[in-house]
Amino acid sequence: MTELRWLDRPGEEGTTWGVPWPRGTVARDAPFALADDAGREVPVQSWVTATWPDGSVKWSAHAIGAQQDVARAYRLEPGREPVAPGTAVTVTRERGRLVVSTGVVTWQLGGGTVARSISRGSREIARNVRLVSLRQGEPTPDEGGAVARERGESVVESVTVEQDGPLRAVVRLEGRHGDWLPFTVRLYFSAGAEQVRIMHTFVYDGDPERDFLAGLGLRADVVMRDQLHDRHVRLAGPQNATTGFLTEAVRGLTGLRRDPGEHVRRAQVEGRPAGEIAPDVAGRLHLIPAWNDYTLDQSSADGYTLRKRTAEGHAWVTIPSGTRSGGYGYVGGVSGGLGFGLRDFWRLHPTRLDIRNAATGLATATVWLWSPSAPAMDLRFYHDGMGQDTFAEQLEGLEITYEDYEPGFGDAHGVARTHELTLRVHDATPCAADLAAHAAAMNEPGLLGVSPERIKQAGVFGVWGLPDRSTPARARIEDRLDFLFDLYVREREQRRWYGFWDYGDVMHTYDPDRHTWRYDVGGYAWDNSELSPDLWLWLQYLRTGRADVFRFAEAMTRHTGEVDVYHLGRWKGLGSRHNVQHWGCSCKQLRISNAAYRRFYYYLTADERTGDLMDELSTPEETFLAIDPTRKVREDVYAPDPAGLSVGLGTDWGSLAAAWLTRWERHGDERARDRLLGTMADIGAMPRRFLTGEGRLNLETGRLDTSRDQISVSHLSSLFGLPEMCAELIALDLGVPGFEEAWLEYCRLYLATPEQQEAEVGRRLSGISLIQAHSRLTAYAAARTGDAGLAAWAWRKFRLGEGDQLNRNPLQHQENWELTLVDGPEVPSPVREAPFVSTNSAAQYGLAAICNLALIGEQLAED
Repeated sequence: MTELRWLDRPGEEGTTWGVPWPRGTVARDAPFALADDAGREVPVQSWVTATWPDGSVKWSAHAIGAQQDVARAYRLEPGREPVAPGTAVTVTRERGRLVVSTGVVTWQLGGGTVARSISRGSREIARNVRLVSLRQGEPTPDEGGAVARERGESVVESVTVEQDGPLRAVVRLEGRHGDWLPFTVRLYFSAGAEQVRIMHTFVYDGDPERDFLAGLGLRADVVMRDQLHDRHVRLAGPQNATTGFLTEAVRGLTGLRRDPGEHVRRAQVEGRPAGEIAPDVAGRLHLIPAWNDYTLDQSSADGYTLRKRTAEGHAWVTIPSGTRSGGYGYVGGVSGGLGFGLRDFWRLHPTRLDIRNAATGLATATVWLWSPSAPAMDLRFYHDGMGQDTFAEQLEGLEITYEDYEPGFGDAHGVARTHELTLRVHDATPCAADLAAHAAAMNEPGLLGVSPERIKQAGVFGVWGLPDRSTPARARIEDRLDFLFDLYVREREQRRWYGFWDYGDVMHTYDPDRHTWRYDVGGYAWDNSELSPDLWLWLQYLRTGRADVFRFAEAMTRHTGEVDVYHLGRWKGLGSRHNVQHWGCSCKQLRISNAAYRRFYYYLTADERTGDLMDELSTPEETFLAIDPTRKVREDVYAPDPAGLSVGLGTDWGSLAAAWLTRWERHGDERARDRLLGTMADIGAMPRRFLTGEGRLNLETGRLDTSRDQISVSHLSSLFGLPEMCAELIALDLGVPGFEEAWLEYCRLYLATPEQQEAEVGRRLSGISLIQAHSRLTAYAAARTGDAGLAAWAWRKFRLGEGDQLNRNPLQHQENWELTLVDGPEVPSPVREAPFVSTNSAAQYGLAAICNLALIGEQLAED
């Protein structure tokens, strides 16, 4: 039996979550039962998302429907049948249409749109839910001016039912925004819920030189039945306010020269029927303006504007504006209406909420993912190349700005973005408190999960340790991990790392002279998973169970899996190295699209879109046909050849192994299993094993050439998930001869003394750097072999290093960590700085600290 608790807030409208199980404890076909903390049986829907090599359940996923009385905790028990639900989701086909009912609302799908009709009971609330877009053939002029825009509506080309209840149904829609921008939309239905969660992903497939996206949104028509003064508009103000909504009626009865009656005014503000209106007002209703159109425009992370007008062709009237909208709205009347919103609305600016035609019989609500008020999206490369036409010139550019430029490679064609939206069907205008709760639930959806201790007990995700402050040394490590995470939370807010393409990423390196991050300096700008901050964050969440760490990691996973990776075109399946623009670097590699970065979120949430991203890597080895990652620095003669593809045994093989393992445990893919086990054996059989540095992969057989005899060591090999994957594979005990020995040899020798390196392999290893990050390799070898001397050496390298291996990490040598005010007065959100910090340092330090804490063991207690 496993106990479950909410991450931060409960999920009243239903939720889905994942649970890990120790190897061999739960059979593949075992049922699951759920009970709340009072012992009451709760209906649950369950399925398997991963299995162990012996076929037992490794990860299971579960869903519950809407709950009127949400419990604080639940208990999940395998091997026992669940109780039948009182209200179920149903998916049926009627007259060529797909009809999905939650028991409260009914959606009719089909006809090329997202939804033909949405009803509550017998009353239709909304219809013709569709995606809309605007395109320009040129960028928006710097000084304004008219630019022709082409309007487009989506065409749904396929509808797939992925789950059909009884508590959760998922319908996947695929199509295009007119003649471009392929999309995938998933509709999530929960039993008993009045809301439907919508996941929208689009891939940019235009030409950045001539295709400028000027607007992208989800639109629905809302049936308006009530009198004008019983029709209501609600738009969310500041996200954290409990009642911060614009609260207006289409025809307002408050503030008039004549009083309609206190009961009327109060009823209208609260969204109830106005009732009997005083004669002085009732006889003049036709003279009170009806406000037909409303707009809330979030142009930045710091401000939104509100406007309304009586009709097209008349001036807009400005409404008092604010800072960060919760991104939720409502339009309808006392007889019902539609709630609509976008998660992370202000963080993903420029965004917009529109209500049109509220004074007519059919209002329109639009959630704009890219606001038409903003300049058109411009994805052209940010400079002209500066004459870097040859590899030699490009390597010179790398020496000065750290930017790996190559003509034609800074192309956004194929990158993607995912947004989460909600549509909620009401039978009456909701009160302010309910609206605030709905907005909060949209922005922080409820998630159940197990404790860090329970996750560790299951043995998933390799080797990691729980927080431990039992000695001063251990406490210092925990304090520094907390400091680093809190630093990045503060920096994201201070530097406004928000926006449509940027939210979820962090910057690579800090500029202490300008007191800003190097947002405009080549490869020092956006991080794009460089040195695996994704892993740092997810490991820290596994260790602590902290909700704030989870939300930060979730945003990064959404960003790095979509924006930093190509989903179609010549680089499909590859990601882009760090750059001023997320897609700007010519280094397109599997280390960025790494499945190791996604599997945490997928297994913890069962999120289908993240599953899609990993499925894009079903044959990751084929990406090496597209491009040679080391083409600019090669001294040998090589071109991608299916019979012998060049694969680095560090970043490349680590990423391949993550994709193959994930494919095997999710789908039982024998091809992926064979390639994983085969290449593990091949590395163990090579004369220099991991020290070989590079192997040649036969695409047909999936095996590496074991005859290569060379030594090539890179400081980057172990910083993109390779240690985590090797530790996990070794823990799986797959029976592959030579693999563990090969990895332990690399772990021992990388930071060994030059004399020891020379004695064992005949030469001193060159290119040794990032001492602190690699100390975890030494620690791992010490833990596996029980070598106390090696453990002491790992701790020494983690702390200081010496000689050519001196640890120069400024974070490590900073004795008194503090934030100091650089300039400006003390204000509620002061501009604060820390000593030089980079994501490189944070990722290295975070991973090294976690792994050393887990692996050096009692050596730390001796400090």
